Amino acid sequence: MDLTYDERGSGEAVVLGHSFLCSGEMWREQVEPLAAEYRVVNVDYRGHGASGHATAPFTLSDMVRDVVGVLDKLGIERAVWAGLSVGGMVSLRAALEAPERVAALILIDTDGGPEVTRTRLKYAGMGVIARAGGMRLLRNAIVKRMFGATTRRTNPALVREWSQRFLDMHVPSALNMLAAVTGRSDLLPKLASVRVPALVVVGKEDASLPPPRSKRLAEALPNSTLVEIAGAGHLSALERPAEVTAAMLDFLRNRGGEAVRTS
Repeated sequence: MDLTYDERGSGEAVVLGHSFLCSGEMWREQVEPLAAEYRVVNVDYRGHGASGHATAPFTLSDMVRDVVGVLDKLGIERAVWAGLSVGGMVSLRAALEAPERVAALILIDTDGGPEVTRTRLKYAGMGVIARAGGMRLLRNAIVKRMFGATTRRTNPALVREWSQRFLDMHVPSALNMLAAVTGRSDLLPKLASVRVPALVVVGKEDASLPPPRSKRLAEALPNSTLVEIAGAGHLSALERPAEVTAAMLDFLRNRGGEAVRTS
């Protein structure tokens, strides 16, 4: 599948993967600082952003192949794969399914395990509502899953902006992505084989994939650094952009040394 992407900068390649219901615009505060030192490839996943609708079912492994196709088109053999939420899930699968294409991992507000049954059932119910009445009926529930309490209280303009983006999402594309995410396999037993450096970042107020998921993920990766971001929920790159950008740049500049876990 052909994906829309933006390419900026030069040097080592960093490919960015966004969250469910978002697009590459989610990385707007990170792109320029990263592109000052790296070749940044900012991808819109299938069914999201400008990549067009995704009307047929697909898997997270299909999304890995989509991104590899973009890298092939650009002549990039290896890249740092950076992803938030589903973007992190895709990046983890790339490290297992196409390890020769992965130089390092940046995994933000994501999970290496399967979806828990309770959440899968909750999302299934939300899918029924979306099919019947569109995304508008789910606005409040989505906002609480995506943004932390601090952001909802202190940055209502950001919440309003992205709420509208969520509401504008093509419902069949969103439901196909949701099925891919909730049907994901458990990677945790396999992650000991991932030897590349990994940064794991999580917002302390993440209600969708809470910090214990990221701590579990960091423990499963042999060469990982864990950073928690205060005052951020699931979309930490938008909610606390300066802190997330700083963590990403620090990792990119200094990886290869001893991993230090911080909180």
